[in-house]
Amino acid sequence: MPSFCTILPFIGNTDLSTPLAIVFIVCLLAVVGFEFVNGFHDTANAVATVIYTKALKPVIAIPWSGFWNFMGVFTGGIAVAMGILKLVPLDTLMNLPIGVGAAMVLAVLLASIAWNLGTWYLGIPCSSSHTMIGAMIGAGLAFTWYYGGKGVNWGKAEEIGLSLILSPIIGFGLAMLLMYFLKHVIKYHALFHIPKGENDRPPLLIRGLLITTCTLVSFFHGSNDGQKGVGLLMLILIAFLPAKFAVNHHIPNDKVLFQLNQTEQVLQKTATLNQGKTLDITSLVKKIDKAKYHLSLKNETDKKNTYLFRKQIEEVVASIKTVREDKTLVINPADDQLLHDNSSELSKLVEFAPLWVILLISISLGLGTMIGWKRIAVTIGEKIGNEHLNYAQGATSEIVAASTIGLSTAFGLPVSTTHVLSSGIAGAMVASGGRKNLNSNTLKNIGLAWVLTLPVSIVLSILLFMLFHLFI
Repeated sequence: MPSFCTILPFIGNTDLSTPLAIVFIVCLLAVVGFEFVNGFHDTANAVATVIYTKALKPVIAIPWSGFWNFMGVFTGGIAVAMGILKLVPLDTLMNLPIGVGAAMVLAVLLASIAWNLGTWYLGIPCSSSHTMIGAMIGAGLAFTWYYGGKGVNWGKAEEIGLSLILSPIIGFGLAMLLMYFLKHVIKYHALFHIPKGENDRPPLLIRGLLITTCTLVSFFHGSNDGQKGVGLLMLILIAFLPAKFAVNHHIPNDKVLFQLNQTEQVLQKTATLNQGKTLDITSLVKKIDKAKYHLSLKNETDKKNTYLFRKQIEEVVASIKTVREDKTLVINPADDQLLHDNSSELSKLVEFAPLWVILLISISLGLGTMIGWKRIAVTIGEKIGNEHLNYAQGATSEIVAASTIGLSTAFGLPVSTTHVLSSGIAGAMVASGGRKNLNSNTLKNIGLAWVLTLPVSIVLSILLFMLFHLFI
């Protein structure tokens, strides 16, 4: 089979067959497309409140939000991205032909993009997070059908599912409480003004509050939703080029060896302090020795040894965690801190994203924010409630959304910006005028999209995986 052995920017020599190289490039373009769609699909939520309260004109609000989305991805870390990666059977994928990984990645990306574009076209606020996670579950189920084993990490799926379900409920409740607080405690009349006409702008203080909350939602949207794109792009790189991207080859071997040796010494010292207890030091030392052996063998062209090294590092990190969490063991506080530090550093070997990956996703999300925002923004600003958005409702919903998304990012959990913000607006509307203040038709559409997104994206992804698998 002809080879596509050319050097690509940031990636180097791909060493893929020509058909796989084409599919690889298509996948890279698809993940950029997904994040671009995510930008104008989800970030419309962030700008709707400042636009409909006349705090900012669209021509300023959209680039402003796009910039802070970019900054959110760029500075938000990779905890959410790594959580996304844990949904799929990465270790099994690395032992199978690259075509299998290609089929899975394409199924996830195309199912996600198709549903996102469909709901955007209809102007229905739908969660990109729900869509992508449903697509990953669908591809995992199809993978199990063909190859057996554990195609979906159900523990991680349950954790993410709870986060996605609870966050809009929390958003609704907190927005109601905050709105009641503003009405009955703050009682600042100007906050409850509904703007009339293009030139009816909020007072400077309120305008500053609304712009600040828009900025925070945009930033935290980037730090959470943007990381999903980082996770997807890393899935592509690991599926197609496992030897290059299964571990971080840029961390010097001598640094890793020092950390492994130091960890071994601490564990042996801890075993001496806990003689007669359940600490199996022999097993732990064997895991570290295996990691040290394959450290010298792993490289950017040896898939087998690089994969084994990845597995061994994961086992060492898991063993350190088990030791630290065992409350029956006596551990010197300084040694416990050393184990924590070494575990964190060793984790960076397998939980990482190159700078160019983060930049590419940041730019895609930021540019996507500036295009196609209006359909969703109209729904958020005009159709959730039966009255035009007032200043307090806009600020309340965005304060709650920014707080919820920011906390979720800190815990490495993906949430839906769409559902958190739209439920926050619904809560603020209820606090203003009771349930009759809600637009039942819009809420039915949002609820229907919320209910259908997971099953539709799962089925779409399964069918696409089966289709692409025909060509393997």
